[in-house]
Amino acid sequence: MITVNKILCPIDLTPASEEALRYGVALAAAFDAELIALHCIDGPIVPTESVLTRTRESVATAVEKQTKVGQPVNIRWDPIVLVGDPVDAINTVAAANAVSLIVIRSRRRPKANILLGSTAESICRTAPCPVLVTHGHQREWAGRFTREIDLQRIMVGYDFSDDAELALSYGLALSEEYQAELHLLNVVKSAAKADYPELAGLSLTSQRELNATSERLRNAVPEEAFLWCDVKCVTAEGKPYSEIISYAQEHEIDLICMGVKGSDFGMHALFGSNVDRVLRQSPCPVLIARPLKPAMLPAGKVTERFAWTY
Repeated sequence: MITVNKILCPIDLTPASEEALRYGVALAAAFDAELIALHCIDGPIVPTESVLTRTRESVATAVEKQTKVGQPVNIRWDPIVLVGDPVDAINTVAAANAVSLIVIRSRRRPKANILLGSTAESICRTAPCPVLVTHGHQREWAGRFTREIDLQRIMVGYDFSDDAELALSYGLALSEEYQAELHLLNVVKSAAKADYPELAGLSLTSQRELNATSERLRNAVPEEAFLWCDVKCVTAEGKPYSEIISYAQEHEIDLICMGVKGSDFGMHALFGSNVDRVLRQSPCPVLIARPLKPAMLPAGKVTERFAWTY
């Protein structure tokens, strides 16, 4: 059973990050969870106490704006300002407060981040909990004026790994909660296609293998799920990230759920992974399912690495 008790939403006080905050507020209202709005000041100059105080007030104002626009929502929330590296700060706050979910905005600058990666991608690799990545020009399912969740179609990239199993658990829980379609997609990679592009139009995987994979996909879903959810098990052949993106576009998927270390969706050091590419090209938000890790710090503890203000 998936539970969401605390949601961490990093914001940089720009209009783009306020869009992620909108999702954070909507999810906090839906799950009756506490929202932590985090702003990190990263730079060589340590800000004064007055600057920290004004920044915290700006964070509080941003949250209040999202809770009062349109139909107001009543949620528990806490603004935090930190000084230090944003990735370290986000992970530290998430661990210290036993956060269930991080909601973060990606600016999608693939050329600038192709080698080093963005903050959102770094968080997806290192966070102590699942991460929901939103971006501009996506399919929206968090109401702008009602803050209601409207999930119609959820897709899980499934490769039979433990990480994919975790992604499936989130997909199932959300599908049940919102009576959404659940699309389970497995991509069979073909080495021959990669080595011989001229064969790209030919199917190099036997129909028997595809049928067997489809049966395994169906068996991965609990039988009771078919009673309350429209489950679609699909097997494709090609490059995992390309098939995932194409399927999401064609079927108007609202949310993609993926694991991070599976055989087909694992991370690679230099050229990016299927997960990275999906994050950069997905037509909808992406939920990176990571196992929850125990808190490493007591909540609210002042550490030597960060200047905290609550």
